[in-house]
Amino acid sequence: MRLMGLDYGDRRIGVAFSDEMGWTAQGHSVLERRKPEEDMEKIRQLAAAEQVTEVVVGLPKNMNGTIGPRGEICIAFANTLRDILQVPVHLWDERLTTVAAERTLLEADVSRKKRKQVIDKMAAAIILQGYLDSKSKG
Repeated sequence: MRLMGLDYGDRRIGVAFSDEMGWTAQGHSVLERRKPEEDMEKIRQLAAAEQVTEVVVGLPKNMNGTIGPRGEICIAFANTLRDILQVPVHLWDERLTTVAAERTLLEADVSRKKRKQVIDKMAAAIILQGYLDSKSKG
């Protein structure tokens, strides 16, 4: 069982994978967004290479729990991904994950330039770890 976590943004997609047991998430890479077809193909290739059985996509909700325009875009992305990969795709509340990733990097004294390079994959790892943790409790 190997899961892929995605932080789907306007310009970049953060990618993370779980370990084989589905216990821990590790940031993997950041994909610069190009064309939707190219983005999907890159994700498909990564999923195939890592033998992914499930995908978790961050769902940006408003602080009051409602879903806004950005959330609708992520839902459409997740539905397209489900059709292409033919594996379960779960949406996971990603409120404040980028803030948490930024805080962690600041505490680790990572330079601004380096933070920009890793923040999206770290956010993807936080999203995926949250999902994994919820499954281990239930």
